[in-house]
Amino acid sequence: MQNLWDAKKTKHFRKDPLQMRLYTARLLGHETDLVLHGGGNCSVKITAPDAFGDTKKMLYVKGSGCDLKTLAQKDLSLLVLETLHRIAAIPNLTDAELVRLQLGAMVDPTAPSPSIETVLHALIPFNFVDHTHADAVLALTNTPSGIDLIKKVYGKQVLVVPYVHPGFALAKKVAALTADIEWSAIAGIILMKHGIFTFGDDARQSYERMIELVSMAEDHLSAQGAFSYKTQNRSQEDLKTLSLIRGQVSRLIKRPMLAKCDYSENACGFANFENVAEIATRGPLTADHLIRTKPFPAILNDDLAQAVNDFGARYEAYFKRHATDGQPMLDTAPCWAVWPDHGLISFGQTPNEVTIVSDIVRHTAKTIQASEAFGGWSPLDEGALFDMEYWSLQQAKLNPVEPASDFKGQIALVTGAASGIGQACAKMLYAKGAAVVGIDINPDVKKLLGRPGLKGICCDLTDTEAVQEAVAETVRLFGGLDILVSNAGLFPDSCRIEDLDGAAWDRSMEINLTSHQHLLKSCIPYMKNGWEASVVFVASKNVPAPGPGAAAYSVAKAGLTQLARVAALELGCDGIRVNVIHPNAVYDTALWTPEVLASRACQYECTIDEYKTNNCLKTEVTSADVAELVCALAGPGFAKTTGAQIPIDGGNDRVI
Repeated sequence: MQNLWDAKKTKHFRKDPLQMRLYTARLLGHETDLVLHGGGNCSVKITAPDAFGDTKKMLYVKGSGCDLKTLAQKDLSLLVLETLHRIAAIPNLTDAELVRLQLGAMVDPTAPSPSIETVLHALIPFNFVDHTHADAVLALTNTPSGIDLIKKVYGKQVLVVPYVHPGFALAKKVAALTADIEWSAIAGIILMKHGIFTFGDDARQSYERMIELVSMAEDHLSAQGAFSYKTQNRSQEDLKTLSLIRGQVSRLIKRPMLAKCDYSENACGFANFENVAEIATRGPLTADHLIRTKPFPAILNDDLAQAVNDFGARYEAYFKRHATDGQPMLDTAPCWAVWPDHGLISFGQTPNEVTIVSDIVRHTAKTIQASEAFGGWSPLDEGALFDMEYWSLQQAKLNPVEPASDFKGQIALVTGAASGIGQACAKMLYAKGAAVVGIDINPDVKKLLGRPGLKGICCDLTDTEAVQEAVAETVRLFGGLDILVSNAGLFPDSCRIEDLDGAAWDRSMEINLTSHQHLLKSCIPYMKNGWEASVVFVASKNVPAPGPGAAAYSVAKAGLTQLARVAALELGCDGIRVNVIHPNAVYDTALWTPEVLASRACQYECTIDEYKTNNCLKTEVTSADVAELVCALAGPGFAKTTGAQIPIDGGNDRVI
C-alpha cells in the first residue's frame, strides 16, 4: 500500500491538530482498499474551551456515516473527553442509552451523530486514532485460522480482539484486554472479521502505521499467491437480459430499481467460480457493509424470475430464523447478484446507491477470492450478521431526510435535450428522481446534462446505428428503460406546397417522423421489461389545426401522431402507455430569438407580451410547462391512460 504522506502539503498547518486530522483522514479515504463510502473512522484529541469557556480535553470524532474521502470539520462531532471516560466506566449500556449519553457529551448538539465507536476512540491513549476495514486484513481475519494468521504476520505488534458487536461492547472488550499492557508496545489493534485500528501521538505516525500494517498483510497474501486467482476474458454484455433482471428485482421489491453490471475480467472470473453459489452467500466482507449489500447476493441462472424469487424466499427464511416477535422485516430484494458467464450486478434506487454497492461488491469479490486461495472464506456467522443488519444505529445511516421523488428508480430517455422542451423535460425528470439520458445532435448536450444520473449523448437521430447505441448506453448505464420522451424535431422554413422543395420535404419526414419510429423500435425491447413504462411523443398544434406554408412539418407531425396511436394499440398488452402532447407557441426555445418574436408581434400589431399570450387563457406557455405535462403523463396520475392526445397551448381557438 502506497504511503501518500506529503510533507510539503502539511507545512502550513502541521501545528494545527484538526487540520492534520482532516488531511490524513482524506488520505485514508481516497484508498478504496481501506474504506468505502462512509466506512472507517478517525479521531483527534485536542484542548479547547467548552460552552462555558472552561478549557477541557475534547475529542473530535467522525460523524456516523460521513465519508473519510471528503471529510471536513462539519463532518466531525466534538465531545468532552472526561464525559466519554465516565461513560466507559458504566458496566452496561443499551444502544439507546449510549446514544443519549454521547449526545450529552457533545459540545454542539447540532453536529453529526458521533460514531458508534466514539467511546473506544476516547479510551485509546493517543492523540490520533484511525480505523479502517482494509481488504487485506479482512482477507486474513475472515478465514478459519484467522487469529493464527494474524499472529504469524504481525507477531506482538498488534493486539488481536476476537469479534465483538461494535459499539459499547467492543469498547469494554478492548478496555479489558489492554488493562495490563503497555500501549507503546503495540502499533495497532486487529478486530477479527471487522477491521484495524492504528494510533499515534501525531497524525503522521498513526497514518503511517496504518499503511505499514496493511502492507504487511498485502505482502503475506501476495507471497501465498492469494492474488493470482484465475480470471477470464470479459464476457459479452447482454443488455436485454440485464433489463429483464432489473425488472424482476423491481417487481419483487415493488418499486423501480436501477442496475449496473460489472463485466470486468475479475468480476466474470468470480461469477464463474465452480462453487460461487456457496462461497458468495457465506457473508459480506465486513458487517459494516450489510446495510448496503444484505448478507448474501442473488445467484442467477437460466430461470431469472425463479432465481430472483428464490433470493426473496431465502432472505425471508433468514429473517424468520433470527427475528424477535413483532420485528419488521426489510425488503426481500437483492442488493447485488452473481450472473454466471457475465459478471456481477449491483442494484439501487439512485445512481449513487448503485455506485456504492458496486464498489463494495468489487472489493468483496476480490477479498473472497484472496481468502479462498489460501485458507477459505469464513466471514461472520449468520446470527451476528443479522444483529448488525438490523441494528438500529446502522440502519439510521440509510435514512437521511429526502424530499419525495416521483420517479426515483426509473430510467428516462429524452431526445432533443440540448435546448427548449427536450432540455426542460430531461432536467425536470431528473429533478423528480429519474435517471435520465438526453440525446441531441448538438454536442453541447454533454455539457448541459453532465452529472451523475443525468447524462447527455451526442447523437444524430437519423443514424439508426447511432440511435441503437444511444439506447444501449442508457441501459448499460442504468439497467433498463421506463420513460421515452420522443421530442426531437425541426421546423422547416415556411413554404407553400407548389413551391416545396423535395429535399426539405424528405428532411422533415426523416427527422420529424422516421427517426421517431426508429427510436421507438430500439426502445421497445427494453421498455417491455420496464417499470410502468410510458412513451410521450411531442407533436404539435399543427396536427389538429395546421397552417398554410407548413405542409412538410404538419404532415410529419400528423404521421407521428398516427404512429403513436398504432403504438398504443400494439404495446398496451405489454403495459407500455403511449400518449401524445400538442404544444403551441412555446417561445423560450432556440427557434424563437428576440428578433423573431419582435417581428411576429409587429406583424400582428401587438406587443411581444400580447403576442406570447395570444390564447384563450391569456397565458404564456413555457418549456417548463410542457415538461410538467410530460412528467404528469409519465407518472401515476395517467397510469390508466394510453392513446391520448393532449394540447398544451393556453387554449387555441382553432383547436377548440
